[in-house]
Amino acid sequence: MGKLTNALYEIHDLDEMAERNTRINMVHPIVKLLITVFYITCVVSYHKYNLLGLLPMILYPFIVFNLAEISIKSCFRKLRIVLPLVCFIGLFNPFFDHMPIFKLGNWVITGGVISMVTLMLKGTYSLLASYLFIATTGIERICYALKMLHIPGIIVTQVLLTYRYITVLLKEANAVFQAYSLRAPREKGVRYKIWGSLIGQLLFRSIDRAGNLYDSMLLRGFRGEFYYAHKQRITSIDSIYLVLWVGIISALRLIKLI
Repeated sequence: MGKLTNALYEIHDLDEMAERNTRINMVHPIVKLLITVFYITCVVSYHKYNLLGLLPMILYPFIVFNLAEISIKSCFRKLRIVLPLVCFIGLFNPFFDHMPIFKLGNWVITGGVISMVTLMLKGTYSLLASYLFIATTGIERICYALKMLHIPGIIVTQVLLTYRYITVLLKEANAVFQAYSLRAPREKGVRYKIWGSLIGQLLFRSIDRAGNLYDSMLLRGFRGEFYYAHKQRITSIDSIYLVLWVGIISALRLIKLI
């Protein structure tokens, strides 16, 4: 129950961060989307043994964290579930790649160890860039950027509704488990014998809530596509910001550290 409440708070916290008036928040969403995609593309393009060359790529998230006035600690707290999963993927590399790369004292560093750390850094950098993009833009402006890039409207609508429905689903799940805890105060958790009934109840409540939401959308003129009232033009500052970061990221990608 507490975890569901915390998840709701974290989603609301993301929405509140996106509504702030920092310098990064005011940048056009298309510009931030293009920079994020370009940055992630450059990060994943590094060779699996090019660990030293990957290190300077930390510059982009470091600068954006400061400009956006976002706490790095809170970012890692929100990514505490996803980050270990990303890092877990590279844990098996040392068992398959035994090629020696260099010696550190009496220790032989193999290619598997280097590729493991490189893969972990790639995943971490990509998650940080994605988090910064979401936290400084907001789901409505992200969908607006996707629409301006001529992404099919049905995909944009699905992205927006899925994000919004996560909050609805969490609220319904929180209500169900709160009701269960009030009826069984001595239980430390949900007994496995009633998991099926609770999930079924949650499913029916969610379907009913979704139906009410859809009816409300139809009454407000929804016809399969959202219309965005706060349209934003790309200014010269946005263009300079885009060119500047593309140049910096490209330069970092071409740097070869010995």
